[in-house]
Amino acid sequence: MLDIKVIKENVEAVKQAMLNRNKAVNFDQILKLDEERKFVIGEIEKLRLKRNKESGEIGKLKRDGKEPSPDILAEINETRDIIQEQEKQLLMIKNQMEDFLLGLPNIPDESVPIGKDEKNNKIIRVVGEIKKNSFQPKHHWEIGEKLDILDFATASKISGSRFAVLKNEGCALERAIISFFLDTHKSRGYKEIMTPYLVNGASMRGTGQLPKFGEDAFKCANDDLYLIPTAEVPVTNIYRDCVLDESLLPQKLVSYSACFRRESGTYGKDTKGLIRNHQFNKVELVKFVKPETSSEELESLVLDAGNVLELLKLPYRVVLLSTGDMSFSSAKTYDLEVWLSGDSMYREISSCSNFRNFQARRMNIKMKYFQNKRKDLLHTLNGSGVAVGRTFAAILENYQQEDGSVVIPEALRKYTGFDIIKSKKAQVL
Repeated sequence: MLDIKVIKENVEAVKQAMLNRNKAVNFDQILKLDEERKFVIGEIEKLRLKRNKESGEIGKLKRDGKEPSPDILAEINETRDIIQEQEKQLLMIKNQMEDFLLGLPNIPDESVPIGKDEKNNKIIRVVGEIKKNSFQPKHHWEIGEKLDILDFATASKISGSRFAVLKNEGCALERAIISFFLDTHKSRGYKEIMTPYLVNGASMRGTGQLPKFGEDAFKCANDDLYLIPTAEVPVTNIYRDCVLDESLLPQKLVSYSACFRRESGTYGKDTKGLIRNHQFNKVELVKFVKPETSSEELESLVLDAGNVLELLKLPYRVVLLSTGDMSFSSAKTYDLEVWLSGDSMYREISSCSNFRNFQARRMNIKMKYFQNKRKDLLHTLNGSGVAVGRTFAAILENYQQEDGSVVIPEALRKYTGFDIIKSKKAQVL
């Protein structure tokens, strides 16, 4: 959430930042509400002084053994009632201001390319060599079904479209990827944590999923609970309404979770395979850092996410997203895109973002400096470390052999217990 002070002091710059994010905003309403807020606060303070004076007069009379007149009692009751009405008005104004501010995306960092969509993204670097095949590579869903490790028909019968059933070596491969990611990130200083998959509305608002993206969330009908779209939501909310000492920063957390998304805005896109499912596994990296270090912490986050792809020897590239392609809460985002030989193209496998104090303001997460004891909002960052299902797909496509088998990357073999998946006759579950 943006700071109203930033808006008031830089209204034209903030207006342009919103235009860069394809959002035209008229700030007259919020500025008028802020003036009304200050006026009502002033009126309440005057009335409280008046009430205190009247209460003091009543107290003096009682100490002198006298009873206050009905007029004085009526006056203090009237003052009390007016204060209560003014407080209700103040609350209404604050709620209107919060609703307005909750609908505004973050201000992009100055280094972010200005553009309307992904066409204006900037490729930063390409890592790894794309394998040259002597045969026509297949898509991962074709490979997986032939190897009897992926079953989309059964998943559709059980749940519907955009779900997958893993079978046989596919289950072991999925578990291996998760364990490998967790162990690798822990070796780089991340602390592992497991959180609930169901969170309340306050948690979803804290990270920016609500109110903007309510339609894309799975909500429980009888409770104020949502299935998480990413572990970012519960992990970041761990420190909601907390103050962290400077000595505790940076906090680096890694969490595996299942993720649930309606994908409401992607009708007709990626309907086959593992790229865009309603349920998928992901390992998430979350950082809580000092404001003055968040830019460099983002660069190291990208390196940490890319490290697992390099260890798996999967070619990928790093892309700096434009203002029109960034997520709602982000100030700066790098996407990591892995090569899929079946499509002969790069596809997103991780998104690493610096939110600055955007989420921290929503969640009231602060830090306390050691020397001057000053408290300030800290900065939050997160990134996929990385998407498990898309890694599964990338392994099938990049490690496929001409005979239809799939070689397991060396880094995963101690987790799988096998080094190749060979074709077999499909069996009934």
